[in-house]
Amino acid sequence: MPPPRLAVRALILHQGRLLIVNAWPDGKSDLWCAPGGGAERGASLPDNLKREIHEECGLEIAVGAPCLVNEFHDPNSSFHQVDIYFHATITGGQLDPAWRDPEGVVTTRRFVTEDELRTLRFKPDSLPELAFGEGVHSAFYDSLEPIVL
Repeated sequence: MPPPRLAVRALILHQGRLLIVNAWPDGKSDLWCAPGGGAERGASLPDNLKREIHEECGLEIAVGAPCLVNEFHDPNSSFHQVDIYFHATITGGQLDPAWRDPEGVVTTRRFVTEDELRTLRFKPDSLPELAFGEGVHSAFYDSLEPIVL
């Protein structure tokens, strides 16, 4: 059985609205989530997240503190994923409907208020509290380091 897949996601609030994406090509699902994706070996989690946000949304970001570790699996297959969520802020670019994800996974992206988010189907279940909740604390992150022999 393969090990869990590691992924990173960005919690981006801009002007009081949360950036969400639909990561199901061709509208296969109405499920929304925070943007991000699989981590590649040899790159730090923040660098992976910057790459993913640019690929999916065409935005440049500054990555802040991690705020959630979320995992999910498919009990009918070997799929198991661990998502690490980070606070992030936009440092460049803007959403453009003509932007194309090179992998073709994210086809729709948008900013939503908390009330709008609650009318949609989304994951993880804690997303509204995480994004809009009062008193949400951050976790620590010790940046990627090479192994010491």
